Amino acid sequence: MIIGVPREIMDMENRVAIVPAGVDTLVKAGHEVVVEMNAGAGSNIADADFEDAGAKIVDHAREVFKRAEMIIKVKEPLEPEFDYLQTGQIIYTFLHLAPKPELTDFLCRKKICGIGYETIQLDDGSLPILAPMSEVAGRMSIQVGAHFLEKTNGGEGVLLGGVPGVDHGKVTIIGAGVVGRNAMRVALAMGAEVTMIGINMQRLRDLEERYAGRVKTLVSNEYNIKSEVVESDLVVGAVLLPGSRTPRLVTREMVSRMRRGSVIVDVAIDQGGCVETARVTTHSSPTYEVDGVIHYCVANIPGAVPRTSTFALTNATLPYALEIANKGAERAMRENVPLKRGLNVYGGNIVNRQVADSQDKKWLEVF
Repeated sequence: MIIGVPREIMDMENRVAIVPAGVDTLVKAGHEVVVEMNAGAGSNIADADFEDAGAKIVDHAREVFKRAEMIIKVKEPLEPEFDYLQTGQIIYTFLHLAPKPELTDFLCRKKICGIGYETIQLDDGSLPILAPMSEVAGRMSIQVGAHFLEKTNGGEGVLLGGVPGVDHGKVTIIGAGVVGRNAMRVALAMGAEVTMIGINMQRLRDLEERYAGRVKTLVSNEYNIKSEVVESDLVVGAVLLPGSRTPRLVTREMVSRMRRGSVIVDVAIDQGGCVETARVTTHSSPTYEVDGVIHYCVANIPGAVPRTSTFALTNATLPYALEIANKGAERAMRENVPLKRGLNVYGGNIVNRQVADSQDKKWLEVF
């Protein structure tokens, strides 16, 4: 199979979809890998490194898409790439289609085989490819929030760890999954007062036992969310329903009652966001204010630390990419149920129920 790796064009997206070790693995398995010139520059991976691993370097994304049977990316195709997509091509990337009906419709019209990293799911419910990026985003959410809490960056001037004789900063994390737990670890390490809100009682129970009262845990409902959010210096939205649009749990009214200069980091923005006032921002223009509350809603948070993120992502994506390349998409889906769950669109149809339900559309089960 010919596998193409274009340079990412999302704002300040410095990750690349594969590292030289991944190229080496695919080439030694008998496949051809075509990489766009400078695709790895943002992650400090030179074209020569890809060539040494067996990749062919081409000048333009157009050539990558033209030659490849499967495109491996980091982020969903953007409008400038639409004309490059070939009918029936395999796209293996983060798709996050639930809040993107226009992209979904386009991929269906092109009869793209769209495999979303974020919906590849093991039988135990875990998300093996999303997990490492969620770890990065969760940890960075506190780092970013602390930065924007500084008065010089527009915040209320609170140090999360406090000092003796002064209250510590209050952090509320909505969602106790991978993002939430990683955010919690960094917030605790900084010395913040942390509240975790979630729906999984066993996870909350485990947190209570492990952290012996250092973390306040609450079940997710409107009353608890409101009570904690309005008193918080930093709120992290870490809600995830695999494949589905994120429910908006933090309302405009709650935001209006937060202190001026407090900060919201909505990590769930990829799937539509869990804060009513959230809208997608970029690394070059990361924040805006609503009622004096700073909102950070960057859709590709791990892109800020591309070296770490690129290697972590390839560790997770490569085994599935190799299986698709070795077997072809249809056979790979039939033989690997977790991979089949990653299939979002195929043959002109939405084939993921959560995506279809989020867009109030029909879906078709395949394989």
